[in-house]
Amino acid sequence: MATRSLGGLSGSRGGGGGGGGKRSLSARNAAVERRNLITVCRFSVKTLIDRSCFETIDDSSPEFNNFAAILEQILSHRLKGQVTWFGYESPRSFWDYIRVACRKVSQNCICSIENMENVSSSRAKGRAWIRVALMEKHLSEYISTALRDFKTTRRFYEDGAIVLGEEANMLAGMLLGLNAIDFSFCLKGEGLDGNFPAVIDYTPYLKFTQSSDSISSDEEELRTLGSSGSESSTPENVGPPFILDENSWFNKCKRVKQKYQLTLEQKGYLEELLRLRENQLSESVSQNKILLQRIEDSDLAHKLEKEQLEYIIVELQDQLKSYHSLDQLSAEVSLSQTSLDPGQSQEGDGKQDTLNLISEGKEDTPSLLGLCGSLTSVASYKSLTSLKSNDYLASPTTEMTSPGLTPS
Repeated sequence: MATRSLGGLSGSRGGGGGGGGKRSLSARNAAVERRNLITVCRFSVKTLIDRSCFETIDDSSPEFNNFAAILEQILSHRLKGQVTWFGYESPRSFWDYIRVACRKVSQNCICSIENMENVSSSRAKGRAWIRVALMEKHLSEYISTALRDFKTTRRFYEDGAIVLGEEANMLAGMLLGLNAIDFSFCLKGEGLDGNFPAVIDYTPYLKFTQSSDSISSDEEELRTLGSSGSESSTPENVGPPFILDENSWFNKCKRVKQKYQLTLEQKGYLEELLRLRENQLSESVSQNKILLQRIEDSDLAHKLEKEQLEYIIVELQDQLKSYHSLDQLSAEVSLSQTSLDPGQSQEGDGKQDTLNLISEGKEDTPSLLGLCGSLTSVASYKSLTSLKSNDYLASPTTEMTSPGLTPS
């Protein structure tokens, strides 16, 4: 009995250990799968950015096809199936999750893709969404908005999915660099066929480079084998230890040539742009000189006009003073005439009328006409003539011919 109990205990322990080992192996496999997908996605983004420097990215680009397959695998990782009325679980595409989680994105393309006539299956709509989001440069924004809706993400994905782990934040950051690329896709091509799942091509990211130490050790081994006298294993018959791939060198040469041509085109564009800017600068400098000359001329004209106006003001003030003295003189003459007898007053009046006619018929002085001619307004000259044509003003000769001043 004791033996049986010990055997049963040891069997139970062994079974428990096997169950724990399976769980740890499953967790390890899930972690490796997540890490592989995220790493390959980072490599594919770098290759897309590198390829965009030489050519336009479209449906025929192998780098894009690989990236679309990787992103589709990431968004489909541990995606829950849809349970039907009969209790069966049918497969589901990542588009079912995207169209629910990305509704909050402003000016989203969800409705446009739903209404596409040539795209019917859910997988094809998801692939069309990837292309439209890349052309709109909003793929990172879509993914970030979907990941922030944790409740919806939890409802569509199982535990251990990439979108539920820490790798999700890395995914949104990696996709941000694709906003600098101009994509051009046709939404009616074979790439939207939803009948076949996407397959990732890992060969572009699995390039082995042999180290220099390893090459030297191979050469020493070949020399050792050659010294043994075996004709079939001589270095001449075996060939070089490190054979260069001609296709890789050809592709590198082609890339360098394309980069050189692109650099030449950019150089020509920049030279033409520089020449255009120099012409614009010279025209601006000449226009600036013309404007400065106009400003100097206008300043000089304003100064001259100001001096003329000041001189006219002084002359007008002198004329006004002379008219005031003539007014006083005429007043004194009128007072002196009233003190004389009527006969003399009549004679004086006759003389005064003669003097007034002489003063009215007298022309303007040349200096006054010259000053008035420099005035910019006609009203100023009219004011001067109105001052001179008053009836009560007399000629300066009245002082000498007035009866009141003649000897009795």
